[in-house]
Amino acid sequence: MTKTDNTRYSCLRMKTQKFIFISGGVISGLGKGIASASIGMLLKNKGYSVNFIKCDPYLNVDAGTMNPLEHGEVFVTKDGYEMDMDAGHYERFANIELTRDSGMTSGQVYLSVINKERSLEYDGKCVDPVPYLVNEIIQKIEEFAKKSNVDFILIEMGGTVGEYQNEIYFEAERMMKRKYDGSITHIHLVYLPIPHNLGEMKTKPAQQSVRILNGMGIFPDLILARSETHLDKQRIGKLALGCGIPEDFVFSAPDVSNIYEIPINFDKEGIVERILSRYKVKPNTTESNKLKKWNIALRKAKNAKRKIKIGIVGKYIASGDFNLEDAYASVLESIKHASWYYDVSPEIVWVDSEKFEEEKQLNNINCLIVPGGFGSRGVEGKIKAIKYARENRVPYLGLCYGMQLAVIEFARNVCNIENATSSEIDKNAKDPIIHIMTDQEKKILNRDYGASMRLGNWNCKIIDKKSNAYDVYKSDIITERHRHRYEFNNNYIDILINHGLKITGTTTDGKLVEIVELDKKVHPYFIGVQFHPEFKSSLINPHPLFLGLIKECI
Repeated sequence: MTKTDNTRYSCLRMKTQKFIFISGGVISGLGKGIASASIGMLLKNKGYSVNFIKCDPYLNVDAGTMNPLEHGEVFVTKDGYEMDMDAGHYERFANIELTRDSGMTSGQVYLSVINKERSLEYDGKCVDPVPYLVNEIIQKIEEFAKKSNVDFILIEMGGTVGEYQNEIYFEAERMMKRKYDGSITHIHLVYLPIPHNLGEMKTKPAQQSVRILNGMGIFPDLILARSETHLDKQRIGKLALGCGIPEDFVFSAPDVSNIYEIPINFDKEGIVERILSRYKVKPNTTESNKLKKWNIALRKAKNAKRKIKIGIVGKYIASGDFNLEDAYASVLESIKHASWYYDVSPEIVWVDSEKFEEEKQLNNINCLIVPGGFGSRGVEGKIKAIKYARENRVPYLGLCYGMQLAVIEFARNVCNIENATSSEIDKNAKDPIIHIMTDQEKKILNRDYGASMRLGNWNCKIIDKKSNAYDVYKSDIITERHRHRYEFNNNYIDILINHGLKITGTTTDGKLVEIVELDKKVHPYFIGVQFHPEFKSSLINPHPLFLGLIKECI
């Protein structure tokens, strides 16, 4: 078989798989990630298997080296890949676990092509962006499709149409359309503003966005129209005419008060049925048990009357004159999941750790969370807030850095270790209660920062059956996701335990501390975990640690 025959055979073998590309236009932040996640969820609900790829146009190889204020939360997959926050939406909505194959960045694509050129894989050819970068993207998509072996691959294009940064991804789709004729659907998410001085919904920005898309050789099959309200017949007609698609392939995506309403709205609009009709297939099943549970959870969220105040002490909050909640996206969603489960409505009290000085800021909260973070900025404010929660029996959950700082606070104020700190904060610390592991130290000396932390799934053994951890997990062995370089310093275990800190969870070999607590007689719910439980919570499966926290609040 010739090389050409091999390529043709590969194409034919993949014909049964379908590709759905989702792009955005007019403005960023329209919700492509949630739209993609919702469509994936509904396809699963109709009996089809799905998986996702996020194509990010930035030159970072992954999202791990970016400050959360730059690009929002870094989401960690089970195999330790650091992805854009949209990955969290995919997992929470579609109830799947992603792997590193779901993330693609321009930096990753360029690096792969350059490495191949350096090793003469292109046989001395002049390597240009087109077709080499484009072929690399197609190859990654094809390899992912073959490996995941699902019915539908949903591919979200980062950024907006018209940006030069993401043109290689659109060119890859254009070339794939020639190769996989009939197997590709393109959904374009657009924005229809309603200028207050006019009082009329305008379609021209959306039409211009589609024209730019057309100029790249791509003609959308469905239009998702984001606006404050549903589209009327007149606007649907204008979009259909101006964008060259049938009216029944134009769908409204109005603003909602709760993002979990979006798949329900899409289901009512019949979006998935339209997608399936393009492939001449029908739903394999009626409404699934998951969608029923989803609706029940939504009703509980809508009917929740009682409010609880949850303090979050962080430093990735302010961005100029604006607040940036995206840095803690998964934490916020986990709070909502657990709160709605108990029929309460969460009210978030944001506490900027750099500005935190007075404890009266925390007087009216029902519980406190200190989420993950890095570096020394804002640390003392977090430690003050933790001290308040410990001394006033305020339910507390420390996540990753929040666990480490809880240990430092306890060492300083209970064990009287005045200089207790982390070697992340002070490299020459006299008492590094939290310190860097030897292998991590070598990586930092070599400036090996990218994807070099303890990442992804690690097993944890709960060693105290009388602990809050065991109460909520009801299991001896759990699996959680990690993202950190620094660990509990075992040299201080004895003094901390002797003063009342409980070590209730460790790695399965017992070498690393994973969970710390205070005894229930001393504090009702004071728990710190070295991992990130927020990455494994969803609307119909709230995470046990957040459920335990909210239960204690009420």
